[in-house]
Amino acid sequence: MDRPIEARRGPSRRLLIGGAATFLLLAALAAPGLLRWSSSDRSVDAQRLRFGTVTRGDLVRDVAVEGSVVAAFRPTLTSPARGVVRVLVQAGQVVQKDQVLVRVESPEVTSRLEQQRSTLLSARADLQRQQILARQAAARRQQEIQLLTVQLEAARRALQRAQELREAGLLNAVEHERAQDELGLGAARLSAAQQDALLEVETQTFESRTREAELTRQASILTDLQRQVDELAVTSPVAGLVSKVAVDDRGSVTQGQALVGVVDLSRLEVEVWIPESYAPDIRPGTPALLSVDGRDFKGELVGLSPEVEGSRVRGVVTFTGETPPALKQKQRIATRLVLETRIGVLKLPRGPFLEALGGRQAYVVEDGEAVLRRVTVGSVSVAELEVVDGVKAGDEVVLSDPSPFANAERVLLQR
Repeated sequence: MDRPIEARRGPSRRLLIGGAATFLLLAALAAPGLLRWSSSDRSVDAQRLRFGTVTRGDLVRDVAVEGSVVAAFRPTLTSPARGVVRVLVQAGQVVQKDQVLVRVESPEVTSRLEQQRSTLLSARADLQRQQILARQAAARRQQEIQLLTVQLEAARRALQRAQELREAGLLNAVEHERAQDELGLGAARLSAAQQDALLEVETQTFESRTREAELTRQASILTDLQRQVDELAVTSPVAGLVSKVAVDDRGSVTQGQALVGVVDLSRLEVEVWIPESYAPDIRPGTPALLSVDGRDFKGELVGLSPEVEGSRVRGVVTFTGETPPALKQKQRIATRLVLETRIGVLKLPRGPFLEALGGRQAYVVEDGEAVLRRVTVGSVSVAELEVVDGVKAGDEVVLSDPSPFANAERVLLQR
């Protein structure tokens, strides 16, 4: 019944040696991670963070502002006189230059025009009558002078005959002296008639010029009234679009009352509202970029209001190159005002870390850890920022809000 029982063997020596070697290899591989884990203050899941790489390039410091399209020329047409209007267009209608938009019926202006037209005809008749009278007076004076001239020649011949008879002793002294007196009287009458003719000419010329001046003044009054009547047909000063109609058809209006508004869509500007904090850095001439349908168009700030309205300052931007097609009044346009362009600088995408760390620190990735470094930030744009000191090109920086790091000096990034 007795049988020899074989003793149970334990693990082979070769198996024990292999297990020990595997353990030592795994320990060697895990040692750096264990060392980083032991040296880190905290650990954070890297999948929840956003990173950015430091690059070298140009940085444009700009300000994003709210902009909307406005027409550079958008007059509001007013009523030239009191009366009743007839509206011939509607808001939103496309109109041509000099097209009649509204007609104002003003009996008062029309009646005054007819009265002044009658007055002009009367003044013209007075001038013509005065010119006829002047010609008649000139003819009478001419006849009188001619008659006196003939009489003077007759008196001169009579004196000559009297002189001859006197020398022949056939005429007494009295008759000779009478002939001399007749010649003197004839010469005096002719001289007086010539002087009266000159004065008559001056008088008639003065009267005619007075009538002409009255006629000219009346013609000017009539021209002005005709202009007022023509202006009763209110026309568009530009080819554009009717923006608004401020009166009802057949409604009563007073002089100077707003009728219609017109916008010139060929001359467009962009009205922008700039935050008050940026206003000191912005002045007329500042370059601008206007984004329309995914394209950037160049512009320039041409006007800046001196008044702050609701913590904002109003500015006006014009297109300096190509103008986007089919823009509409009040259309919103994303606008950036370019304050500064930095050439060949180290830059990073902008992120919440900038405000959270006050722009003086940043977490830089080193061997799987986020290490807090002191940095110097330069110019800051909407999308990027300049890093003057503390990093180099190629460094990876944590852009996210570093609140989960709890201000730790070193944070392990679990990937």
